[in-house]
Amino acid sequence: MIPRHTTPLLLLVGSLWLAGCASVPDKPNNICDIFEEKRSWYHATKAAAKRWGGPVHVPMAIMYQESSFKANAKPPMRWFLGFIPLGRASSAYGYAQAKDGTWADYQREAGSRFSDRDDFSDAIDFMFWYINKSHRLNGVSKWDARNQYLNYHEGHGGYARGSYKNKKWLLNVAARVDRRAKTYAAQYSGCKKELDRNWLMRLIF
Repeated sequence: MIPRHTTPLLLLVGSLWLAGCASVPDKPNNICDIFEEKRSWYHATKAAAKRWGGPVHVPMAIMYQESSFKANAKPPMRWFLGFIPLGRASSAYGYAQAKDGTWADYQREAGSRFSDRDDFSDAIDFMFWYINKSHRLNGVSKWDARNQYLNYHEGHGGYARGSYKNKKWLLNVAARVDRRAKTYAAQYSGCKKELDRNWLMRLIF
């Protein structure tokens, strides 16, 4: 039995640990630094890549664009006359900025009813699932960050209809995601071997 006087300390430690897990990476522009800082994220990303196939740099680049790696990210609030709240632009939430309906599809098809959008492991698995679906439904390569992002933003049906073609701002964002994915890919190629080493080997060498 845990002594009563230790309970507040344990709660404090637990709260700090959870806060650390949900915190934004210190160096989000470098995928090696992200995964070095957050080893659990790397293991979750590798597991999702093994489950669905595809590279790690594409969903990570999309996640950066969508939420900046914030666990509780939401679209900005809309206001009428500057002070009357009209609600948010969409139900998007969490690391992956997944909408309610799309997240429910994921839970039904691949996740579980306990999957949470503010849990990195669930969010990255969702993104790999969506990328796999974009490949299956619209024939987009899992390595094609630009068109994967357009699928992600417009939905599979919207992408198939070409809804993005007259949205210059969106095409600019997709190009930015593509550049970041290429940067992440180059960085990852230089640190993958080190990241994959187990903790014992890392301590020895």
